[in-house]
Amino acid sequence: MPAMNFHYVYILVSEIDPSRHYTGCTTNPVDRLIKHNDGNVPHTKKLRPWRIETVIRFSSKTKARTFEKYLKSGSGREFARRHF
Repeated sequence: MPAMNFHYVYILVSEIDPSRHYTGCTTNPVDRLIKHNDGNVPHTKKLRPWRIETVIRFSSKTKARTFEKYLKSGSGREFARRHF
């Protein structure tokens, strides 16, 4: 049986400003969190450290990217605020 390559949509919360969140997509959420906290992601560098708040696993990269895009929209941010 072939190994599944999962794709994850993640939401991070800044530990210095808990009102600030970041949403992304990756195949390895733990390694990605390390990159955010090491300052290797310019968009999140100023609000380090980050912690993972939510991770959602998808078997389809397309579906993961579509959901990430939705969460970055106005209605998606409101959905995430209410449900995650």
